[in-house]
Parts: sequence; C-alpha cells; structure tokens
Amino acid sequence: MSPRRRESEPGPTHAAALADALRASILSGELGLDAPLREERLAAEHAASRHTVRAALQALAAERLVTIAPYRGARVANLDDDAVEALQELRGALEAEAVRQVSAKHGTPWPAAVTRPVKEAIDRLALAEASGDWLATTRAHAEVHRLIVEAAASPRIAQAHRQLESEILLLLTHVRPDYPAGSLAREHTGYLDEIQREGGDAVRAHLAHSADLIRAARCQAATDEP
Repeated sequence: MSPRRRESEPGPTHAAALADALRASILSGELGLDAPLREERLAAEHAASRHTVRAALQALAAERLVTIAPYRGARVANLDDDAVEALQELRGALEAEAVRQVSAKHGTPWPAAVTRPVKEAIDRLALAEASGDWLATTRAHAEVHRLIVEAAASPRIAQAHRQLESEILLLLTHVRPDYPAGSLAREHTGYLDEIQREGGDAVRAHLAHSADLIRAARCQAATDEP
C-alpha cells in the first residue's frame, strides 16, 4: 500500500488571497460578530486546502479580526469594552508619537505638503458622510487617521497602526456612534489643527471622545435588543 499523501502546504499567494476575501466579508458585515469560521466549509466554499484555510485564519487572528480557541475553533472577533479601551490607548500611543515626529521634522504649523493629503482625505470623508453610506464613512474616517500617521514616514509605526485599523473597522461596522450628519468631517478638520498645536494631548482627547461614543452606542444597542 502506498503511503498516504499529505496535504500540501499552502502557497503564500493562496493563503493571502483567502485572507483578503475573508477580511472583506468580515469588514463588510457579511460575517457577523462571533460568526463561526469552520475550516471544512471554508475549504469547500473557496476550493482551498485545509492548510490554506488555517494559514488565512492565522493571518486574520494576528490582525485580531478572528479569535481561535481550543475546541471552539475560529470565530469572527467581538471586542468587549475593555478591548475597545485598550485598542484606543494603543492607537493613541502610536498616533501621538507619529504627530510628535511630524512636528519635530517639519515644525508647526505643518507645511502644506504634509497637510494637503490629510485635507483631501477629510474631503472624501465629507462625501462619504453625505452619501449616508456608513461602511464608506468608516473607511474614509480610517484613511484620515492613517495619512496622519504616515506623514511621520516611520514604516514601523505605520505598519502597527494599520493592523489596529482592521479592529476599529470591525467594531464600527457593527456599532454606529451618534455622529450627526457631516460632523465627522468638521471634527477632523478641527482635529488636524489641534494636533499641530497640542500634539499628543489632542490625539488622546480625540480618541477618548471616540471611545466614549462607541461605548454609548453599544449600551444603547444592548438596551434596544428585544
């Protein structure tokens, strides 16, 4: 009898492509919070090997979009209030350091070459808000913060911040804080001015305010449940 063939290891391209597909389903809300991610079903749906599915899930777990537990398997992550607070604190540390580095390099106020991409992103945020598309709004909102961080030209800070972005997008896909129409773009126009004047203090105050709104929205959603 010939030896049993072992399932081949996944190629990096296949695992990355599957991770991209699953990430899109998670961040669009197609896969809900705590939704099970069963290897057998994913392998069949995506014509992939179990090794490829496992590698893709591990990649998403590294982004904290997926949790993997013994005997329970993989599930879409569901951030509790403590996790939200920890996430905002870490975002604050990264964004505050990025702002400090930009000011140290360019002085204050920042030159137009630095602020222009951020202002253009705020314009896109305003358009997304006006459209009423919450998913587009959350992504435009994330882009504003990402461009502020990338202005520091620190690959390590930018990479760490991008990983946190997936978590906050997951959270906001399912929780809509009370932002009156058009208020996000106006708030971030002011925020861009504040971080140039006040540095890290403005970053921390901004993210603390966001965390408060997120917690309030989650409490309201829990109260509204039948």
